[in-house]
Amino acid sequence: MSEPLNTSPTQESPLVELTPQGQRTIRRWAMAITLGSLLFGFDTGIISGALLFIREEFSLTSFEQSSVVSVLLLGAVVGALTSGKFSDRYGRRPLLAGLGMLFLVGIATATFANGYWMLLLGRVIMGLSVGGVSATVPTYLGEMAPAQIRGRVLSLNQLLISVGLLASYLVNWAFADSGLWRAMFGVGAIPSVLLILAALWLPESPTWLIVNGRRDDARRILDDVTEPGGADKVISRVGGPGRDSGRQREGTGSGSGRIRALLAERVRPALWVAVILAALQQFVGINTILYYAPTIMQGAGLSASNAIHYSVFIGIVNVIITVVSMALVDRVGRRPLLICSLAGMGISIALLGVAFAVGLNPLIMLVFMMLYILAFGIGMGPVFWVLLGEIFPPAQHAEGAGAGSTVNWLSNFLVSLAFLPVVTAIGQATTFWIFAVICVAGVVFVARRVPETRGRNVGEVGEDLHRRWNVRPE
Repeated sequence: MSEPLNTSPTQESPLVELTPQGQRTIRRWAMAITLGSLLFGFDTGIISGALLFIREEFSLTSFEQSSVVSVLLLGAVVGALTSGKFSDRYGRRPLLAGLGMLFLVGIATATFANGYWMLLLGRVIMGLSVGGVSATVPTYLGEMAPAQIRGRVLSLNQLLISVGLLASYLVNWAFADSGLWRAMFGVGAIPSVLLILAALWLPESPTWLIVNGRRDDARRILDDVTEPGGADKVISRVGGPGRDSGRQREGTGSGSGRIRALLAERVRPALWVAVILAALQQFVGINTILYYAPTIMQGAGLSASNAIHYSVFIGIVNVIITVVSMALVDRVGRRPLLICSLAGMGISIALLGVAFAVGLNPLIMLVFMMLYILAFGIGMGPVFWVLLGEIFPPAQHAEGAGAGSTVNWLSNFLVSLAFLPVVTAIGQATTFWIFAVICVAGVVFVARRVPETRGRNVGEVGEDLHRRWNVRPE
């Protein structure tokens, strides 16, 4: 029998008694942290327009086109897989600064690429950065946010990803007529520098400081945002000296120790939910729309320039619906949004398949794409990242988020690499219908296996997980 983990309500987010000024400070910190998410969105989306011109200049085959898109995702797998170790060892803030520098190197390499292989190298480096922030940002946000606004704060991650995607579409649009794909990549240097500067300004996560025995440093941060006496209560709740603190340090020990803790019987249901939702978010086909929207529209009969212009509308819809989801996630809950999202995605992408099968007008196809993005943005987009910051006990928070992010990027890589070859083999309509069937399977999974986390502490979420996965209480 595995050692029972401390899942008492005292392991809630450390910042639970904030002053009004403290709440504003937390929001400013959250916006700075999610500059990494903006780069996540920008670097994954910029290829959608640039690819139309790169393939001509470098005479790329269909496989080479897919590899230019998907190699970033392979780099992201490695970045997400290793980020938990570095985050636990060195802290959230230094890692975020390092990722900003890595973004800058990757963007520069891609911008000045003189051929296919150098472009691939730049995309790999960008991928390492994207994977790192995909795991680090939810962890950092989850440790900063009080329970009453945790959903909204964690949703900032998806909002800034969506803003980054929209920014990439707008940049593509701005350079579409001239075909300056190097300038498209180069614009990403601006948010990269901003992320480095933001990381130098941000404080370290108080949870990380407390778990690593730096209580005085944590107290100085907490005193600035909590009510008088709140810092001592927070330190006690996170762990403080004694048994609980020891267990949390155990979770940040050796690599094998971290893996064993993540696979412990009481943590395993959270891991299953994280990795299955991570795979599901990709296998419903979202990034085939986001990455290949111009290519899809061009295949429907539009010019390269017009295809890029229409993709901007998809980006705008994605941002707007993510804002709506942020307003709902702490009111409606996570599970209802996920179920409605998957159902809507299944219907809209099935209709998109019908549109391709019968040859409907490209504008009608664009409408179905937008409906699909609306459904994704209300639930599967932001709520997956919210849950990733909520379902793991604090001792396994960084490693759990890293595992979920790793599976998400690996799934993203597989879907993106296979999409164009599969479309060539069986057609766009059949491919989209396969995505629709996966959406239906996702509805069943969420209804049976995913707990509601809104307004719940770690212990309550754990009890619901154990009931749904038939794990015997210890």
